[in-house]
Amino acid sequence: MVTSKRKVAGKERSQDETREIKALTEPKPKLTDIAYERLEEAIITLKLPPGSIVSELTLSQMFEIGRTPIREAIQRLAREHLMLVLPQRGLLIPELDMPKQLRLIETRREIERLICRSAAKRATRDQREQFKGLHDAFLEAAAQNDEVSFIRADRRLNELEIEAARNEFAEGAMRLTHGLSRRFWFCHYQQNPDLTEMGRLHADLAMTIAGGDVDQAGKSLDRLMDYIEELARTTLISSL
Repeated sequence: MVTSKRKVAGKERSQDETREIKALTEPKPKLTDIAYERLEEAIITLKLPPGSIVSELTLSQMFEIGRTPIREAIQRLAREHLMLVLPQRGLLIPELDMPKQLRLIETRREIERLICRSAAKRATRDQREQFKGLHDAFLEAAAQNDEVSFIRADRRLNELEIEAARNEFAEGAMRLTHGLSRRFWFCHYQQNPDLTEMGRLHADLAMTIAGGDVDQAGKSLDRLMDYIEELARTTLISSL
């Protein structure tokens, strides 16, 4: 009995030491990445609404981050079509463009299907556990009707898919689609709350990747994209 307790205690110490080593050795997020994440979330959640014009200095003061990291984040967001640099005028947050959104969905479907199937095939054990955790996070966000937690879980899902897929060529194309997609959903959600269904579809996708089922991961992604495309078409028709 004593030996058994010692083994358990030794195992717990080993796990604690592993976590401490991991925390010390994992790279800390760069200030540019922090600036990008905060600025992207502000655009997606409409704190910086479509059509608004801001300055680099204003953003630096808003997020309490130096202008160099902010400038680098702006350049990245401009490449992702979430911000437009207007020489001598400032930074424009673009309006929603529904025809453009439909073209984006068309492109995203094909690229993300490849990413999801590859992630299901290549994910490490630790990554599969993270996908399982995201499954729970999506259901929790839906149950709590917490759109910001959902947006953050969605962003983490996208990043984890890319990490697990290990395809640098598909990664570049995929990153261009996600910010615009999240902003579209958030705008739509303000008018027609659909977090329960979106949470379920995202949770299913995370779990199929975690389970390593390549074909089901592709099918789960298609179900999600079918739903998003229908939202976009409905929104477009209602605006005519």
